[in-house]
Amino acid sequence: MSEIIIDSETVFTGKIITVRKDRVRLPDNRQGTREVVNCADAVAIVALTDVDEVLMVKQYRHPTSQELWEIPAGKIEAGEDPLSCAQRELEEETGYRAGDWHQICSFYTSPGFCTEQLHLLLARDLTKYNQKPDQDEFIEVEKIPVSVAVQMVTGGEILDAKTIIGLLTAEKYIRKIYK
Repeated sequence: MSEIIIDSETVFTGKIITVRKDRVRLPDNRQGTREVVNCADAVAIVALTDVDEVLMVKQYRHPTSQELWEIPAGKIEAGEDPLSCAQRELEEETGYRAGDWHQICSFYTSPGFCTEQLHLLLARDLTKYNQKPDQDEFIEVEKIPVSVAVQMVTGGEILDAKTIIGLLTAEKYIRKIYK
């Protein structure tokens, strides 16, 4: 089953999102309205040290009015592939580069209203370089043992969905590939 767009109107264009209102034909031939947030796809990186610590960033997130623990992440720029974006974002946010990369999975962040697909990558063989955050990013970087980070998820200290998915998925992936 699918819905057919009858017409579409852009109602907002911002720096990182565009919002449109679609009139659609539903599978039963009635009409409906869908509000869609168009957003660039993104990457998130589970970066692991040789002793299975994960690089975590802590930053204030205005929509939540609080600091959140997150794995490094960022928007894919036009013409950029997920791996190149992940390499760029890891260095910008944490100051590290990785010699070993694996794509774990991809998923839609909020498919009920948003087009964003997130590509989750695992990075190992880390080397420290220089952190280069964007001008409006104020990021703290910490190495946290994976087991502690997973406890932070189950204890409600980590609230960011991509980070929760990343840590729990990577933990299984690590056991399968590296142990």
